[in-house]
Amino acid sequence: MQSLKLSYPITASDTQAVMKPQVLAIGDFDGVHLGHQEVIKRAMQDAQRLNIPASIMTFHPHPREVLGQQKYTSLLTPVEQKQRLLEHLGVDRMYTVSFDAELMKVTPEDFVENMLIPMKVDTVIVGFDFTFGYLGAGTPDTLCELAHGRFAVEVIRPFQRNGCKVSSTLVREHLLTGQLEEANALLGRPYSVNGTVVTGDGRGKTIGFPTANLDLLEPFVTPALGVYAVRASFEGQVFNGVMNLGKKPTFVENLEKPTLEVHLFDFSQNIYGKELSIEFVSYLRPERKFGSVSELIAQIHRDADQAKTLLTNLSK
Repeated sequence: MQSLKLSYPITASDTQAVMKPQVLAIGDFDGVHLGHQEVIKRAMQDAQRLNIPASIMTFHPHPREVLGQQKYTSLLTPVEQKQRLLEHLGVDRMYTVSFDAELMKVTPEDFVENMLIPMKVDTVIVGFDFTFGYLGAGTPDTLCELAHGRFAVEVIRPFQRNGCKVSSTLVREHLLTGQLEEANALLGRPYSVNGTVVTGDGRGKTIGFPTANLDLLEPFVTPALGVYAVRASFEGQVFNGVMNLGKKPTFVENLEKPTLEVHLFDFSQNIYGKELSIEFVSYLRPERKFGSVSELIAQIHRDADQAKTLLTNLSK
């Protein structure tokens, strides 16, 4: 997949790279959830029918972050993660547009004239709730009007699950409240993060459960504190494990930032400095403070046994 960075308005040099017939899906696509996948699927179907590339236009930073909504400083799929997922889905091109103060003030008309028309798009695909231009003044209907027959516009209806519209906001809410299975169902895959293994305090090894301490590589949304059954990918290998995401209240008072500590089953390699991808498969329990280290160790054994059973059954 080709990945290009763009800014508004498109420059002459950028025009040479992007000016060719293509089907273009536009959106934030944070999470690349089932609703987003419907938009992407339509773009790919149209592109295949027309024998032209299927492209995605997304924005960085998240527009809501620029508008001052602090929770969007963390994302379900930061740029590199989003790129990996889109490539896996078979997208031909990904355009990451710099969302800055200038673009924020652009009218819908100017966005079309100075961004879409120079790209020679054949068809633009958007979700039913797509907005663009200053203060979100542009809607799918606006886009259809501004196209003036110069490109086709297709609007994808909301994708629902159990009567609720699938959205990035709903996925976030489920992750933050410990409803991991529901979040994963909306994503169509386990929620995952990427990080580098760093040196911890070594306490896990002393109590019989050595852990890999993860420093996240990108600003991922951090799920609810607690214990998870996970799968870890490392250099093409996949290992089952159990992860504690929390503030270690049994040992530390008022730890400000939660840590991610994963114990991998049947694993003894030295992976300090290596990158791990962690899939959150199941939420086992909330984090809690234990009265003694022996109580904690006993619970860790139960957590590990539960995670092993669950992950083994899923792989059958």
